[in-house]
Amino acid sequence: MPNENSPLLYQYPEHLRFTLETLPSCSGVYIFYGQDQTFPLYIGKSINIRSRVMSHFRTAAEAKLLRMTTNIEYIETVGEIGALLLESQMIKDQRPLFNKRLRVTRKLCSLRVSDTGTGIVFSNETDFSTAEDLFGLFKTKFAAIERLREIADQERLCYGALGLEKLTAKRACFRFSLGRCAGVCCQKETLEEHQQRLKTALEAMRIRAWPYPGRIAIEEKSEIGREYHVLNNWFYLGTAKTLDEAKEVQVPPPHFDRDSYKILCQHVFKQKALSITLLD
Repeated sequence: MPNENSPLLYQYPEHLRFTLETLPSCSGVYIFYGQDQTFPLYIGKSINIRSRVMSHFRTAAEAKLLRMTTNIEYIETVGEIGALLLESQMIKDQRPLFNKRLRVTRKLCSLRVSDTGTGIVFSNETDFSTAEDLFGLFKTKFAAIERLREIADQERLCYGALGLEKLTAKRACFRFSLGRCAGVCCQKETLEEHQQRLKTALEAMRIRAWPYPGRIAIEEKSEIGREYHVLNNWFYLGTAKTLDEAKEVQVPPPHFDRDSYKILCQHVFKQKALSITLLD
């Protein structure tokens, strides 16, 4: 028994006790529902559904979500890749009240850097899956500009050459007089040298072009089964139980998907033993 000076122990709602006790200890996606069983309150994923859901009930900061929850459902997946992709898709489709990340962003920004200039391009105008020399994925133009300013300050780049300020003909920019610009504005360095330094600083943010001619099926298997995740142009199209079923998944990717791109780059393509089948 806690004494009067010990913190109160949070207890999860009694009406959910049976549900929690029957959750599986496997990979998948779980869904918290309120009174409306059509629109979820929260969607999450884990390699151990039971353990992850239980952790929500040990977090006092999530008390509001727990008070509103009347039911918890789950969808099992063969492994982590399927759980990551399915969670991302479901959050975009269903827009749960308590999910603040992974919500669909229809228009993304990126920095396009060439030897002759720098600009901001948008995903609704440029195909990020095939375009070259794009760096960074930003939700707003302001975020892209702020990142460009940070790099300019670090690398002594010229705001004028980057399109952030107007330059007066045949005059150095104000930052050059402060030692914050290497002098592309007054021919102390070439524009090509200036742009190469920018590319080098941005290299870790370079957007990879889709490395396949079309759709692929990523095989994922575990002791409970096998699944094939179908993707094209960084967009998750769906999951099939067999390779023949995967070949029938023909949904055209509607837009470049930032979250599928990050999942594949960070969690999938780094796995050397991954089995990938070309479908087109």
